[in-house]
Amino acid sequence: MAARRVALKAIDWVAFAERVPPNQRGMFNALKTRTDAIAAKLNSLPETPAGIDWSYYRSAVAKAGMVDEFEKKFKALKIPEPVDTQTNAINSQEAESNKSASAYIEESKARIAQYEQELAKFNNMIPFNQMTIEDLNNTFPETKLDKVKYPYWPHKPISDL
Repeated sequence: MAARRVALKAIDWVAFAERVPPNQRGMFNALKTRTDAIAAKLNSLPETPAGIDWSYYRSAVAKAGMVDEFEKKFKALKIPEPVDTQTNAINSQEAESNKSASAYIEESKARIAQYEQELAKFNNMIPFNQMTIEDLNNTFPETKLDKVKYPYWPHKPISDL
């Protein structure tokens, strides 16, 4: 049983420690100490509990048949182990989180590539204090005036006066 318990979940304490903020280091160390103590105690226990020596109790108990009755009831006793209903839900949440994280990483890589292109554009353009209006309109097309939409800009039409 101890081997099954150990194989159940191993904690990467080094990776865990890297994510602990400095102001919570004491709580982390206390948690690790308690966890190590509990793990050591569990590992010191045998795989199966020691069997009951029914012959010793038959010789020690004065009332005849009492130990036989206890032995029969003890062997008939079955303690149900709880059914694990949450592992599948946790694994599906983990898979969904990994999927969304990988999608976010891909989107971030696309944004980074776009930002690098914009940065290269800004690094390679003429400095603003040396630009002409034509250079500005070529570099930033959105700054070019739309004479069809705004024919009198920056002045108001005579009819609006």
